Amino acid sequence: MKRKTLLIISHTEHYLDTNQQIVGWGSTISEVNYLADFWEQVIHIGCLHPTSPPANALPYTKKNIRFVALPPYGGTTFASKLGILFKIPKITSTVIKNLHQASEVQLRLPTSMGLFLLPLFSFFVPRKYTFWVKYAGDWNQIRPPLSYGMQRGWLKSNFAKCPVTINGFWPNQPKHCLSFENPCLTLDQWNQGLKTTHSKNFSGNFNLVFIGRLDASKGMNLILEALEKISLTKVHQIHFIGDSNERSFFEEKASFLKEKAIFHGFLATEKVHQILEDAHFILLPSQSEGFPKVIAEAACYGAISIVSNVGSISHYINETNGFVWQVNGNRGYESVLKMALESNVEKLSQQSKNAVLIAKLFTFENYRIKLEKYILSNNENQI
Repeated sequence: MKRKTLLIISHTEHYLDTNQQIVGWGSTISEVNYLADFWEQVIHIGCLHPTSPPANALPYTKKNIRFVALPPYGGTTFASKLGILFKIPKITSTVIKNLHQASEVQLRLPTSMGLFLLPLFSFFVPRKYTFWVKYAGDWNQIRPPLSYGMQRGWLKSNFAKCPVTINGFWPNQPKHCLSFENPCLTLDQWNQGLKTTHSKNFSGNFNLVFIGRLDASKGMNLILEALEKISLTKVHQIHFIGDSNERSFFEEKASFLKEKAIFHGFLATEKVHQILEDAHFILLPSQSEGFPKVIAEAACYGAISIVSNVGSISHYINETNGFVWQVNGNRGYESVLKMALESNVEKLSQQSKNAVLIAKLFTFENYRIKLEKYILSNNENQI
C-alpha cells in the first residue's frame, strides 16, 4: 500500500529545457523518481533557474510528481548571498501552502533557506505529518561556512524534534541523528557493475576519472600538480567530467598531458556510467565533502578511489578497497597516486572487487529499506 503524499523541500536546481520541460540536477531527480513509486503523490519544492540546463539534468519520469518552483537565490558575492532576505516571504508561503497535503515531509539541508525553515518547522507550524531532515553536507567539518554550522548545531540540539539522516558514523552521535548512505544506484546498475568488475584488467593502460566541479576545493589543482610529478607510462586517459568558470584555466594547466586529458564538461548520467565502466581509478582529493555520490558510482564499476580523508569518505574507503590521502598529513597527493598506479595487479584487482561490495550500500533499494525501518515506521524518532 502506497503512502499518501511526500513533500520534499530542497534548493535543487531546476531548469526549462528546449521543449519547455522541467528538468533538474540529475542525482536528486533520480532519487525523487525512485521514491515516487512508493507514494500516491510527490511534491518537490525546488529552485527554478532561468538559464539553460547542464547536460546532467534529468526530467521527472513519474506522473505523480509535481514540481513547485522557488526563486533561485545565492551567488558568489556578499550582495547576492543577502538577496535571499527578500525571498523569505515567497519561500515560506510556498512551503506552508503545500504542507497541508503532506503525510511525510523531507527537508534537504544544508542550504541558506535552512536558516529560516528550521525555526519554522521547529516552533511555528503544526506537525500532522512525519518530518525528517536529510543533511547531505560534511557532518564533522571543523570550520564549516557560518550558515552550515548554525544549521548543524540546530539539528544536533534537536530543536526540530525530528530524525536527521547524515553521512557517516561519528563519536558521540546524537540518538536522533541516523547514519544513512546517500543513494545513487539502482540494483540493475549494481549488477551490471559487478559483471564489469570481474572482467577489469589492472595490468596497465589505466583510465583515470575526475567527476565534479572544476575548482580548487574539489582538488583540481592537486590532481594536475600530482600528474605532473609522476610517471604516466601506465596511464592511457584521464577524463575530467564537470564544469566551472575556471574550466579554460584548468585545460591550459593540463596541456602537458596532451592527448591523455579529455575535458567533457557535464555529461548525462548514462554517459558518465559508460566512462566509469572502463575506468580503473577515480581521483577526488577534495577539501570538504559529506560523502560524494561519485565515489559510490565509480565503485559500482570497480573503479578504485584515490581520495582525501574528509567527511565520511574514510568510513567506507580504506586500504582494502581504495587509497586514502591524509589532507593534513606529511605526504602529498602525488605520493598516494603514485602508490596506486604502481601497485601490483593482484592487489588492485582485489580492491576493485571489494569496492563493488561497498557500492551496494548506496542503492536506492537499500535507502528505501532504511527509510521505512528508521523513519517512516518509527514514530519514536519524532521527539
